[in-house]
Amino acid sequence: TQPLADDSGAVTCVFCVSRSPSNSSSSFCSESRECLQFDLICRTDEYEVRHYSATRWVSTDAEAYFLGVGAAMAFRRLYHYISGANEEGVRFEMTAPVLVEVPEEVKMWEPAIYTLSFLLPSAYQERPPTPTNDKLYFSDMPDMDVYVRSYGGWMLSITSRLHAHLLSRALLRAHAHFNHTHHYAVGYDSPLKLLNRHNEVWYLVEGDPVCGQEHTPLPTGTH
Repeated sequence: TQPLADDSGAVTCVFCVSRSPSNSSSSFCSESRECLQFDLICRTDEYEVRHYSATRWVSTDAEAYFLGVGAAMAFRRLYHYISGANEEGVRFEMTAPVLVEVPEEVKMWEPAIYTLSFLLPSAYQERPPTPTNDKLYFSDMPDMDVYVRSYGGWMLSITSRLHAHLLSRALLRAHAHFNHTHHYAVGYDSPLKLLNRHNEVWYLVEGDPVCGQEHTPLPTGTH
């Protein structure tokens, strides 16, 4: 997919193919040929503000008491889909990242609904193959800004909640408005990768994005 230029002449990569881990725009996307790209709006010591263009995903819901359990259940369904469990019998490679929508209000004695999504490859963004499993569906991610906190290691229930808490506290201190109903746990690596893993927590920006008083503004089109 080719980069697009907006009316101001700034170049935005709507859906690019990542083929080299040395690419600075996707240094944490080294295992996937196709990786979701973004425009970096600004950065603070505690978080980044990114802009993502609209994309289509294949999704499924899983009910579980823990993020890891729900994500594993949902991952198997989605992996079967990209391995040929669709009406066309199409097989395609994993993309990155994998998104898990995590509800903010979770009661200890009740399971939560986790929504896990795979980014559809660029060749299937418009007409994806129909899943054979009726628990899978397509979801459209709108054009959006997000607050992002990155961390390494493994994306477990406790680590995801911890970094979501740290990010939300930083945003509240900055008087930033964001969607409090859920956050996204975002993973870029396969379970086989042991070192230099990269995970993120996202909150959706509401209103104008805020980087705080001390921030590093970046030119439009910077990834």
